[in-house]
Amino acid sequence: MSNLTKILIVLLTLSAILLCGIVVTYVATADNYKEKYTKLSSDRDALDQEKESLNNQLKEKIQQKDDLEKSLNGQIATMKTQADELKTKVNTLERREAELVEKTNSFAATTKDFQATTEKQTALLNTAQEDVKQLKAEQIKLSKELEQTSTAVVEKTALIESAEAEKRRLIEEKADLQNRLDKMLKTGGRPVTAGSPVTQEKGFAQPAQSTAEAVNLKGLITQADTKLATISIGSADGVKVGMKFHVTRGDEFICDVLIVDVDTDKAVGVLELVQQSPKTGDNASTNL
Repeated sequence: MSNLTKILIVLLTLSAILLCGIVVTYVATADNYKEKYTKLSSDRDALDQEKESLNNQLKEKIQQKDDLEKSLNGQIATMKTQADELKTKVNTLERREAELVEKTNSFAATTKDFQATTEKQTALLNTAQEDVKQLKAEQIKLSKELEQTSTAVVEKTALIESAEAEKRRLIEEKADLQNRLDKMLKTGGRPVTAGSPVTQEKGFAQPAQSTAEAVNLKGLITQADTKLATISIGSADGVKVGMKFHVTRGDEFICDVLIVDVDTDKAVGVLELVQQSPKTGDNASTNL
């Protein structure tokens, strides 16, 4: 027998032995594989059902995701629109704020200038008031001097008129004496009866004393408006039409009241030289 045959026999024997072992093993484990197959089939069916359930859930989730995405996209679009509107409003508010800041700065500068102008005008007003007071005091002084001058003028005028009358009388007497002298010379020296002058001799005129200066009347303003004022004394106290009362408040001159109507216990006059509107309770007197 050859070596090849021996080797083939040995291989055949080994194969038979291996095949027997496999058969024995298969027979021994056949039931286990069947159980495993059955179990695996059941597991596969369960997995298929679970897979189908999961696929359904996935479809639902995808649908929910799509719906949610669509809703979110709508909300995002709305929010973008609102954001654009808010941005526009913010820009508008920023412009308005800038305009207001500019106006505020301009108003502050104008207010500062106005305040400075007001302070200057106040200073000018105070100066003008002081000047008015001084002018009023000077006016009162000049009014007194004018009254005194007027009285002196009246006196001088009366004296001048008296002097003129005396001059005319003397001229007429001179003419009369000249006529008498001429007649005496013509009649041979016989005297001629003296004639009376045409202009009668007059005494020196005496100016009447001012009523307001002759008496010192004092009263109070009981009623006043922009043109007229009423004082608390009347004819019973010596008030007459034409008198002038000086109205004062403390040491301050207010106005003059020229009496135009007199009653027993009150008098009404027209306002003159008005510096301020008279008030009830102000003093009124004929002499300052």
